[in-house]
Amino acid sequence: MPAREPILNVPRAVTLAAGAMIAMQLVLSVLPRQQGLEILLSLAMIPARYTGAATELPGGYISAATSFVTYTVVHGGWLHLTINVLWMLAFGTAVARRVSLSGFFKFSVLCGVVGALAHLVLHWGAITPMVGASAAISGQMAAALRFIFNARGSPHGPLPDFAHVPLASLNETLRDGRIVGFIVFWLVLNAYFGMSGASFGTGPESQIAWEAHIGGFLCGLLTFGYFDAVRPEPDVSQLR
Repeated sequence: MPAREPILNVPRAVTLAAGAMIAMQLVLSVLPRQQGLEILLSLAMIPARYTGAATELPGGYISAATSFVTYTVVHGGWLHLTINVLWMLAFGTAVARRVSLSGFFKFSVLCGVVGALAHLVLHWGAITPMVGASAAISGQMAAALRFIFNARGSPHGPLPDFAHVPLASLNETLRDGRIVGFIVFWLVLNAYFGMSGASFGTGPESQIAWEAHIGGFLCGLLTFGYFDAVRPEPDVSQLR
């Protein structure tokens, strides 16, 4: 009798990503407040860096080059981090079952960078820092929408077989009422939180950067096909 797959068998890529974010939050939590703030600002995406203020902000020109990626590993607090980790467990896990470890991180970084660019363009010169992995995770969610609705149950455990279901084309994706309904709901939710000024904490870095979410989402929806490695479904007759 084949061994059953544990329902909480999280892919290594998701475990590593979540572990890095949790470790960073722990470090920031135990450091003196001023030192922790300096590190957070050095890693955060701050649009003002690109309008002449780079030398006046923590990290200087180095952070101006690296913050497009590093902002994704810091968060505005434990609530912000917890929500992102849970969201990544839901959608990042499905993506990680289809791609290699390096492919998962390359794809996630790309979505995070595009999200940062969207935020930078729409908040040009702003001094408010942006942190969090939400843009990268939004890209993972968009990628997952292209295959999770068609996934069938796995004969080896309770989880659907995300690894072998064919990836839907963009045309098929945007013609699926379930997916379109989900996208519309998600866009409206992001717009509402963005316009209402909702946040995950008390600081400005805790405000929801909904433009970055949408940038990461569109990147994931449009580019995941370049990272996806569709594997043929095993021939059950050969396993008997």
